[in-house]
Amino acid sequence: MGIFKIFLVLFISFGLEARPISYSGGSTLMAFSDNIKDSLYYHYSPTYKYSIGIEAINNKYFEKDFSYLRFTYLLNRKNTDISQRNLYFQSGINPERLSENFIGMHGDWETRRWFTGFGYKSVQNNIKDYSDQYIQVGFAPYLGEYGDLHTWVMLKSKKNSLLEGNSTYPVLKFFKGNFLMEFGYNDKTEWDTHIMYRF
Repeated sequence: MGIFKIFLVLFISFGLEARPISYSGGSTLMAFSDNIKDSLYYHYSPTYKYSIGIEAINNKYFEKDFSYLRFTYLLNRKNTDISQRNLYFQSGINPERLSENFIGMHGDWETRRWFTGFGYKSVQNNIKDYSDQYIQVGFAPYLGEYGDLHTWVMLKSKKNSLLEGNSTYPVLKFFKGNFLMEFGYNDKTEWDTHIMYRF
């Protein structure tokens, strides 16, 4: 069992679209897995406006391992009494092969009850360039208090230009304190998981 799978199993054992930037001076550790890749991503946020980090990737489609140095910047945030909206720029570059890189944007709008989000990424690859995009909508079936276990029921639709057609499936998200776990499944994409710990 590889180091990523061991890490993923440990996180799942603890039972956990998180913010890609933490509070000023905060760090975040994330693990992602779907039918295209497994990745482990750490970032540090010098301020609430941006984060810098490194992501180790096992690309299942191209059958290769590599890393990205990553930079994420908060382009816009709007807080109201009942909602928050965020828009982020994201980028990454392979330090061993600078021609392998990506840029993209993602954002979300949410209240305590409703959530919508999207993401788009354009990837330059020495084997084949591609794009990856998704939209996601959901609701909280109950409104928890601070410190409670929070639950979201969502529907996600994503498209990767390496594959044919869209894939749409249900997603469950749980978070409590600094832990978050999000997972969905269908026959086409198999498992789509996101696990996060913020410290």
